[in-house]
Amino acid sequence: MSNQYIPNPKEAESIHILREVAAQFEKPVLLFSGGKDSITLVRLAQKAFYPARIPFPLLHIDTGHNFPETIAFRDQLVEELGLELIVRNVQDSIDQGKVTEERGRYASRNTLQTTTLLDAIEEFKFDACIGGARRDEEKARAKERVFSVRDDFGQWDEKNQRPELFDMLNGRIHQGQNVRVFPISNWTELDVWEYIKNEQIKIPSIYFAHKREVFFRDGMVWTANQHVYRDHSEEVVERMVRFRTVGDMTCTAAVLSEADTLEAVVEEIRQSTISERGARIDDKRSEAAMEKRKKVGYF
Repeated sequence: MSNQYIPNPKEAESIHILREVAAQFEKPVLLFSGGKDSITLVRLAQKAFYPARIPFPLLHIDTGHNFPETIAFRDQLVEELGLELIVRNVQDSIDQGKVTEERGRYASRNTLQTTTLLDAIEEFKFDACIGGARRDEEKARAKERVFSVRDDFGQWDEKNQRPELFDMLNGRIHQGQNVRVFPISNWTELDVWEYIKNEQIKIPSIYFAHKREVFFRDGMVWTANQHVYRDHSEEVVERMVRFRTVGDMTCTAAVLSEADTLEAVVEEIRQSTISERGARIDDKRSEAAMEKRKKVGYF
């Protein structure tokens, strides 16, 4: 039986979007977190522009509370592929008095990233920011267009979205505006994992089951570390866990799991009855938590 090539329509759509970004914008950037979605975007960008190099840099907004495994993976990937990486730190925004560190039981730096991101966009005059958000993740993201316009304050108006008929992408913007671009908007979490498996893409080790010190709160599995507030009554235990989504340690819960291979992870996702955002602690703050963050400039 021959190994016949089977076209992937979602891959083709994403590659088309990335090429449109390069054609329509002067200074695009790929927002890179070290998570599976942004890693998938890097592979798609490689394919979109092969044999040339990816024609835009990567930008990481570092909260200072990221998982060490993610940062190590980020640096290794950039070195292996010869990519340009720009890092801007939330700690600098705190030191400059632009944002205030949260305190208490649910303190997180996740929302503080917005100011650091908007400052970076202004610093480098980026007119398009490419990200790995998908419509299946969360209802606020389901409202986004592939080319989503932000005003000169970085704000998003869900009522002022451009129509995207017949896959026509309109990148025209006014002075001060920029566009957030979502090439894998139409993918699902399972699509991403199957793509990673089929392409044999390297990902950070925390996506696979491993032993980790955790504690339980609000029905979720929290990482026990120096950045996460923990009551004295909350007992630290060692469990086999993995992460479905990777963000700031203070807002990313683990899931109990034995899936330690790509095949096992894909099968686990197939059988899951909750979305991956169910493991994002910051989304629990309110029903409209994500939408509120997006309106003030969050990705």
